[in-house]
Amino acid sequence: MFTKTLFAATALSLTTTFAFADGQAMNPEVGGAAMLADKNIIENAVNSPIHTTLVAAVKAAGLVDTLQGEGPFTVFAPTDEAFAALPEGTVETVLKPENKELLTKILTCHVVGADAMSEAINGMISDDGGMHIVPTLGGCNLEARMDGEMITLTDENGTKATVTIADVKQSNGVIHVIDAVMLPKS
Repeated sequence: MFTKTLFAATALSLTTTFAFADGQAMNPEVGGAAMLADKNIIENAVNSPIHTTLVAAVKAAGLVDTLQGEGPFTVFAPTDEAFAALPEGTVETVLKPENKELLTKILTCHVVGADAMSEAINGMISDDGGMHIVPTLGGCNLEARMDGEMITLTDENGTKATVTIADVKQSNGVIHVIDAVMLPKS
């Protein structure tokens, strides 16, 4: 089991990183945009064409300064498509100033106060017998599992997200792009 898990982690790592001639790892692109490891989470997120809703939400919640801070942070970053898959009107409703507390809770359910690369997450899943609880800064507990070679997260409502782009290094942590929005318990 350990060998299979190690192989899966290695395969995921190989499919999501590239190398320069000097052997240093280069970040994967996100939405066709370069993500620079010497930039912080916000500096990179604003350059991602597939995270415009997330950036707008972070600004509306007043979390820009936090996510530009020292960290380390791991951000599971839902794409615009993930936000669009929510019931009609949800995004517009939570972006209203009177819903700032709820928006903050939703967003911080995507943030972990650690720098967790996919290999480490995979190792925790393996060490915990196939499922690892990931406590977030928003108080949500996400269940991390492997589905083949892909890491999945399930929120407390049963919504499942797949990490579609892993290990996007930041100066203050790491971003893993996901295909669903994680919500606090209903």
